[in-house]
Amino acid sequence: MSWRRHSLGVAGLLLVVAGAASAAAEEGPDAGALYAESCAACHGEARLGGSGPALLPVSLRRLRPEKAAAVIAEGRVATQMPAFAETLDAAEIEALVGLIYTASATAPHWGPAEIAASHALIADPATQPSAPVHDADPLNLFVVVESGDHHVTILDGDTFEPIHRFASHFALHGGPKFSPDGRFVYFASRDGWITKFDLHGLRVVAEVRAGINTRNLAVSHDGRLVAVANYLPHTLVMLDAADLAPLAVIPVEDMHRKTTSRVSAVYTAAPRESFIVALKDVPEVWEIPYGPGARAILTGFAHSNERGMEEVLTDEAAPFPIRRIELREPLDDFFFDPPYRHLFGSAREGGRAVVVNLIVGREIAEVPVGGLPHLGSGISWRYQGRPVLATPNLRDGVVSVIDMGDWSVVGQVETLGPGFFLRSHENTDYAWADVFFGRDRDAVHVIDKRTLEIVKTLRPAPGKTAAHVEFTRDGRYALLSIWEMDGAIVVYDAQTLEEVKRIPFVKPSGKYNVFNKITLSEGTSH
Repeated sequence: MSWRRHSLGVAGLLLVVAGAASAAAEEGPDAGALYAESCAACHGEARLGGSGPALLPVSLRRLRPEKAAAVIAEGRVATQMPAFAETLDAAEIEALVGLIYTASATAPHWGPAEIAASHALIADPATQPSAPVHDADPLNLFVVVESGDHHVTILDGDTFEPIHRFASHFALHGGPKFSPDGRFVYFASRDGWITKFDLHGLRVVAEVRAGINTRNLAVSHDGRLVAVANYLPHTLVMLDAADLAPLAVIPVEDMHRKTTSRVSAVYTAAPRESFIVALKDVPEVWEIPYGPGARAILTGFAHSNERGMEEVLTDEAAPFPIRRIELREPLDDFFFDPPYRHLFGSAREGGRAVVVNLIVGREIAEVPVGGLPHLGSGISWRYQGRPVLATPNLRDGVVSVIDMGDWSVVGQVETLGPGFFLRSHENTDYAWADVFFGRDRDAVHVIDKRTLEIVKTLRPAPGKTAAHVEFTRDGRYALLSIWEMDGAIVVYDAQTLEEVKRIPFVKPSGKYNVFNKITLSEGTSH
C-alpha cells in the first residue's frame, strides 16, 4: 500500500460528504475506492502486485483475514508496508480485508506481453567478475532465505560468517536453484518474480515476473533454461537462464484441451535431459525434453506407442514438446529415484503413494504409506545393501523408509509428531527429522540410517520451531534453523551432535549448500 492516503480538496470533500453520507452510512465504506486510494500504487490496480505482493485469495491462502487486518493497521516490520491505523478506521480496514479475499470477477491474465514488459537486465554480463569478490569457498556457500523480513544472506560454510545480505521479493517459495557450476542462484517468489543472483559478484543479475502465483522453478542440467511452474495463470513459463528473457508460455491443459490445471511443481531430470511437470488438477504428468538425446528417445517412443503420437508427445516440432503420462488421479508431491527412472508420488487424500516408471510411461506400483508423506523432502541412502527412500509425514508422526527395488515399506520410525523436512549427507550415518507441527515443534530427531532408530532428540530452542537441516559440502557440520523472527541457525558437529555455533537470523526458513545442490546429494531435496 502507498505510504499515505491521497488528500481531497476541501470542495471535493464537501461534495462527497453531501452527496454520499446517507448511502455510506447504510452501505459501509467503499472498498474499491479505498483500495484505489491507499493500495493500488504498490499492489497494482487489479491487485496483481507491484512493489508489494499480489492481493488475491490464491496469494493469501497462508494469511488469515484477521492477520491481514493487523498488517493493514500496524504495517509489516522491515518492509515498505506502512501502518494505516491512523488514517483508516476499523470499518475501512474490514472493508479492505473483505475485498482482497474476494476473487476477481474475471480471471487475472499474465501472458507473454506482461512477462516481457517486466523483464529487467540489471547487471551487464560483460561486467561480471572473472573470480569471486570474496574469499569463501564458492562451492561451500550457504544461501539462507530469511522469510521473516524477506532477505537472503550468503553464509560462508567454513567460517559460518555472513558475507553478504540483500532484500528479496516477498515470500520466496520452492527453494532456490543453482546453475550447474554453482555460480548463479535463481529464486522464485510466490508473486511470480524470478531473480538471478551472481554468487561470485554478490549482485542481482536479472529479474522477470513469470506469473501471478508461482510454485517453484527448475534449472536445466546444462544451464540453458529456467522453467517456472504457476498456479495462476495456469501456465508453465520457459526462460533463458542467461538473462531470464522469456522464451515460451505454455498453457497447461489436458490432452483433450477441455480442462486447464495449476502446476504443482516443475523438476529437472538431469539424466533424462528433461523437465518433469506435476499438475494439480489434471491426472497427468508431463515430461518436456530439452536435450537432443531426450528428444530423440521420446519422439521414437511416441511413434511406436499404440495410442498414437498425439496423445503422447504433443507438438513434436515445437521448441518444447510435451510427453503426457496419464494417471488415475493427480499426484500432489513427488520423489525421484537417483537415476530418475521412477517417480514416486503421493495421492491427494493421502494413505498411499504411486510409483510411475518414466521409461514406459505408466504406473507400476502402489505403496500403502499412511498419512500424507511429504515426498518433496524425501532423501535416499543404502539400507542393508538396498537403495531406500525415506520421507517425513505431514499428518502422522512417522518417517517411512521404502525399498526402491520392490517398493515395499521396510521401516517406520515413530516421531513426536508430523514433520516437514528430512535431511542427511553421504558422509554421515545420521538423518535429521524435524517435528514441525504440534506441541513438539521445537524437537529434531537424529535417526541412525543403519538401524532406523532415533539416537538423540535435540531441542535447540525450547518452545520455538526447529526445522530444516542442511550440511556443509563435506558433511562435517549440520546447520539447523530456528524458525522465529528472533531466530538463528545452529551449527552442530554432525558426528558428535554437539552445538558448535549459533548465528542470529530473522526466521531462516531454509538454507541451501551450493555443492550439495549441484551434485544432487542423496541427503538433500532436488
